[in-house]
Amino acid sequence: MGHGDWLAIVDANFPAHRVSEEAGAELIVMPGLSTTLVLEAILHVFPIDNFEKNSSLTMQVVGDVSTMPEPVSEFRRMLNHQGETNPEAIERFAFYELARTSCVVVQTGDLRKYANILLRKGVISVD
Repeated sequence: MGHGDWLAIVDANFPAHRVSEEAGAELIVMPGLSTTLVLEAILHVFPIDNFEKNSSLTMQVVGDVSTMPEPVSEFRRMLNHQGETNPEAIERFAFYELARTSCVVVQTGDLRKYANILLRKGVISVD
């Protein structure tokens, strides 16, 4: 993955096989793991793009955009702990569309609704 490329970390209900095929993206399936646990591991080696706004995105709750599901609260706490901004919530089909541009899709075994996040890769540097 290069700077600016998208990574999708999605739950067990997300249509990951279809979306990754449409994106021409690699699909990594991690059954039995929560999206939160996978996100935590990935953040240790994956810098989030700080040149662009909205480099982390979650999916809005259909019919109630003001609701914040528990997985999204966990993502926010984790990202804030890393010094990142809160992820922006985008409409469900806009999330699917952007996921179709991902280089890699990681599907977890998370059965919680809305346990999905998109991350835009930042720069890896030695300076």
